[in-house]
Amino acid sequence: MPLDKITRFCFGASYAVALVLELLQLFWPRSVQRYVALGFAGAGLLAHTIYLAVQQPPLASQAGSLLLLSWILAVFYVYGSVHHRHIAWSVFVLPLVLGLVLLTGAFPLEETEGTGLGPLDSFRGERFWAVVHGGLLLLAAVGGCLGFVASVMYLVQARRVRLKAPPTTWPKLWSLERIELMNRRAIVLAFPLLTAGVLVGGVLLLQRTDKLQGWTDPKVLGSLVLWVVFALLLYLRYLHVRGRQLAWLTIVAFALLVFTLASAHTVVQGGGP
Repeated sequence: MPLDKITRFCFGASYAVALVLELLQLFWPRSVQRYVALGFAGAGLLAHTIYLAVQQPPLASQAGSLLLLSWILAVFYVYGSVHHRHIAWSVFVLPLVLGLVLLTGAFPLEETEGTGLGPLDSFRGERFWAVVHGGLLLLAAVGGCLGFVASVMYLVQARRVRLKAPPTTWPKLWSLERIELMNRRAIVLAFPLLTAGVLVGGVLLLQRTDKLQGWTDPKVLGSLVLWVVFALLLYLRYLHVRGRQLAWLTIVAFALLVFTLASAHTVVQGGGP
């Protein structure tokens, strides 16, 4: 099969099969079944990697940013499934990976114009800073996604503790303290990256005010609101706000994050601000 014939459906279907097998594992745990699920996920990750390498979707596009983010999370899934094989890591990460891949279907795949994953000789001047802006926001998005996964895990585990479910009940999860620590670390990781990305984007916008639709621009509003929410999360962290409140706020921040990535990329569309 020619590499350029690989489509989003190929790795999306592989992730979907892996998810079905992982969900089946919750009710009918079998070692072989788990390895088959990991095999399908690995095949999906390989196809995903080839697709990104061949198609080179620009990071500036909605589809490009979501595809690269889902690829990073797929790597986290495969690593976590091997390294934490006794924890139900996959049933929380795989739906997120598959959801992001499906979301890319709402956006056309744009031609590479020297941004995102294009040739290195195009990373010059404004285009260089546009890629820096997109890269910082993407790394911040990774932290936001990990915080979302940790928050969902926390809510599930908190409910099990409240219902006094036996510790051996499947799926096995980490303690509430460890999950909460994972959430806090994700917030600490995401906030400085998001701040730097917003600052770089603001400078780029000031240089091209003709591209800006005003403060009502969805990308600008989404980025500013997202920054405020993450700043609030970081502030609450140092106030030692814990538990369900922090988890729900992180989930809200994740929803804003997806909205921002799916909005029109005013700052970096076409390789420049």
